[in-house]
Amino acid sequence: MTKEYDLAILGGGTGGYVAAIRASQLGLQVAIVEKGELGGTCLHKGCIPSKALLRSAEVFRQTLNAAEFGVETNNTTLNFTKVQERKAMIVDGLHQGVKSLMKKGKIDVFEGFGRILGPSIFSPMPGTISIEYENGEENTMIVPKNVLIATGSRPKSLPGLEIDGHFVMSSDDALNMEELPESILIIGGGVIGIEWASMLADFGVKVTVIEYLNQILPTEDEEIAKEMERLLKKKNINFIKNAKVLPDTLTTDDGVSITAELNAEKQTFKAEKILVSVGREANTANIGIENTDILLNNGYIETNKYFQSKETHIYAIGDVIGGMQLAHVASHEGIISVEHMADQNPQSINYDNIPSCIYSSPEAARVGLTEKGAIEKGYSIKTGKFPFKAVGKALVYGESEGFVKIIADKNTNDLLGVHMIGPHVTDMISEAGLAKVLDATPWEITQSIHPHPTLSEVIGEAALAVDGKQIHG
Repeated sequence: MTKEYDLAILGGGTGGYVAAIRASQLGLQVAIVEKGELGGTCLHKGCIPSKALLRSAEVFRQTLNAAEFGVETNNTTLNFTKVQERKAMIVDGLHQGVKSLMKKGKIDVFEGFGRILGPSIFSPMPGTISIEYENGEENTMIVPKNVLIATGSRPKSLPGLEIDGHFVMSSDDALNMEELPESILIIGGGVIGIEWASMLADFGVKVTVIEYLNQILPTEDEEIAKEMERLLKKKNINFIKNAKVLPDTLTTDDGVSITAELNAEKQTFKAEKILVSVGREANTANIGIENTDILLNNGYIETNKYFQSKETHIYAIGDVIGGMQLAHVASHEGIISVEHMADQNPQSINYDNIPSCIYSSPEAARVGLTEKGAIEKGYSIKTGKFPFKAVGKALVYGESEGFVKIIADKNTNDLLGVHMIGPHVTDMISEAGLAKVLDATPWEITQSIHPHPTLSEVIGEAALAVDGKQIHG
């Protein structure tokens, strides 16, 4: 069976299905090929399920501390089975919503594995998609005018620390735990590792984070990383930095142990389970890249600013092209790619204007350059920092740790970066993102009157602090 489309999308994750919806809005006939479930990693193995677990951990921690608010509770217990049931219910509801959107947009969804073919009887150009089915059904051939690769990524493993899904887990495996372990070693102190460390510590698990570098959250501003480490240590999370995990894992009936090299000395760490969180790698294998002239760089597809590959009718977005591996980035890349193939003349992305978030407790968020990054780019900078403890709403809320830091160009006053750590900063970072898009100065941020009492007042005060004019500090 052969079908023709204006656009065939490999991968029905966030980037893929958003691109499909935009293409449908533009009048294109669209097909999605997805071997798993619509929504991809974000909906089923990442953003949504992990945040559902983080919310349950937050509620549990707050309930244990309810007496601080004058609310007496007795015998507070955690029912992890219900925690997982709630997570599954949220994911299923959103999954049904995505499927409804596909029907609304008259987007055809093929549940199989798509592979790009080279020039053939179907088309003189590479890009025909052969869809393979698990049940052995005869392959379907899709002949599209354009192809969008949105196959995403998967968790990386470490040599000698092979993931077995039980003792040694990826984040995918951890999401499906039926019981919480008493202790866990988290290998990698990046965003995913820190979110899991915070969550599991709030659930009462003994957590040790082992990081290869001398800073957790290595992509974040140094002050944010230090504050995160300080606050997570209050939850009794143990941090081991500058540690190289060696490839000799020992599994026993009651847990697993690893050896790490610290300052040329070997040290052994043991726990009930290990979570390997050392980044993600692109899903480019076996999708037919070799049948095209598409170029790969370190396993990622090379594209231009409109996400065209070397094969100009084949586009790629999201984790498979590297860069900021975030769901909202993939979605926007998908929209731009589709608008470009539909001759809509879209504006390219300035990645310095895209916010990123860490949903641990405390939360962290940022947009733009770190202080170190700004200096490395040759800027002469000035900074302003303001603490949540000086904001009334933070005290009322019961979470007054953390701060907002603003970095500006000393010569032009242009906003270079905004970094936050504290309560609800993942919701507040959009104000800073808009300021970056509008090329605002800290002074212009101060001209937006922040309502009192709100957590957002900290942004206005931090903007004033850039020039030493903060009111309450």
